[in-house]
Amino acid sequence: MTLEAILAYLHLLAILTMVVFIASEAALCRVEWLNAAVVERLAKVDMVYGIAALMVLATGIARTVWGVKGTAWYWTNPLLHVKLTLFIVIGVMSIFPTLTYLRWRKTLRATGALPPEADVRKTRKLVMVQAHLLAVIPLVAVFLARGFGR
Repeated sequence: MTLEAILAYLHLLAILTMVVFIASEAALCRVEWLNAAVVERLAKVDMVYGIAALMVLATGIARTVWGVKGTAWYWTNPLLHVKLTLFIVIGVMSIFPTLTYLRWRKTLRATGALPPEADVRKTRKLVMVQAHLLAVIPLVAVFLARGFGR
C-alpha cells in the first residue's frame, strides 16, 4: 500500500510539474514579452517540461506494473489507451516548439536577433493546443480510475 501511495504521489508531482511548465511556456511565448532573456528562458523552461513529461510517462508505467491494480487491469482498459494517445499527440506536438526555441536561442546568440512575430505566434498557438489537450487527460484518468471502459 505504501508503494502505491508513493507511486501515485510521484506521478501527480510529475503531472503538476508538467502543467506548471507548459503554462510558463504559454505565458512567456508572447510577442509583447519576448526579449533576449525570455528566449533563453523558454529553452530552459521547455527542457524542464520535457523532463517532467518523461517522468509522467515513467511513473505512469511504474504504477501499472507495481501498483495495486496491475498491468492486466490497466492495459485492457481502452481509457488507458486514450490517455496514452493524447499524451503521445502532445509529445509529438511539443517537438516543434522545442526545436523552435533552440533555433531562436542559437540565432539570438549568433546575431542578437529576436524571432519574427509570425514565428512567435505560430509557436504559441502550438503550446496553447498542447496545454488544452493536456487538460483532457485528467478527465479520462478519473473515469479510468473508477473502472469505466471495462
